[in-house]
Amino acid sequence: MIRIRALTKQYGDNTVLRGVDLDAAPGEFVVVLGESGAGKSTLLRCVNRLAVADGGELEVDGMDAVHCADTRALRQRVAMIFQHHNVVPRLSALKNVLTGRLGAVSTLASVLHFFSREDIALAHECLGRVGLAHKAHARTDSLSGGQMQRVGIARALAQRPRVILADEPVASLDPQTSRKVLQYLHDASRALGITVLCNLHQVDYAREFADRIVGLAQGRVVFDGPPQEMGQADIDRIYMAPPSPERAEAALQPALALPSMARTGA
Repeated sequence: MIRIRALTKQYGDNTVLRGVDLDAAPGEFVVVLGESGAGKSTLLRCVNRLAVADGGELEVDGMDAVHCADTRALRQRVAMIFQHHNVVPRLSALKNVLTGRLGAVSTLASVLHFFSREDIALAHECLGRVGLAHKAHARTDSLSGGQMQRVGIARALAQRPRVILADEPVASLDPQTSRKVLQYLHDASRALGITVLCNLHQVDYAREFADRIVGLAQGRVVFDGPPQEMGQADIDRIYMAPPSPERAEAALQPALALPSMARTGA
């Protein structure tokens, strides 16, 4: 569903992506893990052409996202979930979800916010998938932060995308709410076969929800594998942490043993 090879992106003198390789299969939940400034958000922005890569290859559902002539068609296939909800507070939860259908209706219908019965039924279904069927007609500004983010997920699902990009979707939420939001996103991905590329900086959430983790550090992939294969050394590379004294001592043990072995042999 997503194929990336040697992707580069630079802003002025600042090189943000340095030859990123990444694959994501249909229905796969991939977490991109890394500290702030690692290039996670830029990577997602390149996937839906909010930013245009400087070099490399990037294909989304068979479309070339680097040299794309039809950005609208690409973005119909790729939905986005933002860190700060990006809902319209004065609108109901249902109407916010229906905005996910704007790319599939005519210009006049989008201006008038005219939606078919099928679109309305789909929006109700999507709210049900995130546990908010009972909040369909509530103003969005009456909802909690976690519920607003679930409205954002429902809006993305209403787009009927092939790919969902989630950029730090739980950064502003408490741990219990964060897990609930990620669980709804994970379950929807499974049920509908949607590929999810989700930026996170919390290692425990990545291990809990990801099918695969891609670790970024300074714009480079430093880990790519299933959660159970990610060890402390991999986490240190992702977060560029110096080794602990205990690990440094353990790493030196073979070297420290050599002199005594040499003396024994003599």
